[in-house]
Amino acid sequence: MYFNQTNHHKKNILVVDDTPDNLRLLSAMLTAQGFEVRKALNGKMALTACQMVLPDVILLDINMPGMDGYQVCQQLKADDKTSEVPVIFISALDDVVDKVKAFDVGGVDYIAKPFHGAEVVLRIENQINLRLLQVKLQEKNFLLQQALDNLQASQVKQIQNEKMVALGQLVAGLAHEINNPISFIYGNLQYAGQYVQDLVNIIEVYQQEYPKPTPKIQEIAKDDA
Repeated sequence: MYFNQTNHHKKNILVVDDTPDNLRLLSAMLTAQGFEVRKALNGKMALTACQMVLPDVILLDINMPGMDGYQVCQQLKADDKTSEVPVIFISALDDVVDKVKAFDVGGVDYIAKPFHGAEVVLRIENQINLRLLQVKLQEKNFLLQQALDNLQASQVKQIQNEKMVALGQLVAGLAHEINNPISFIYGNLQYAGQYVQDLVNIIEVYQQEYPKPTPKIQEIAKDDA
């Protein structure tokens, strides 16, 4: 993302025209209006200049040798780094077909030669202001998305914490329910042992006093053995 590019290079204008007189005229006019102006005589120089310093606006001629303005604009729009830079076509071609093609390849405006200096400045300023608004909107959307992601993460964490608390309460309840009978049994083991011992003692006394058990007792003793 290139949110801060415009802020770092405010009012940086790249003028692309193969006619030196046009470059000098536009450069002098825009410099007088407080813009920082860079010049390129052909499409290849323009693409290189954009990679070195990202401009705020590009004034782009159409008829140039080697690579025309349409091709330059297409390459700019195909590159993530330069795709958001506004391109204003400025050309002597004033046919509707030419203008339509300029917008089709990604141009945002079209100025016909001969141009008026005030019109060029006004259209450049409009594009700079629009770009600033777009950047601010992107930054706000980015911050809103971050806030939404943080909120969702917080909600997930809260739900997990609530689940862990509920699980802890469930485990504690089960432990309490299990602990009660265990405690009861453990607390009565001594008495139960004493009771069993008393029964064993009584049986031993019976065996001593009645050494000849009845047939039924003999049968039960035989089964237990």
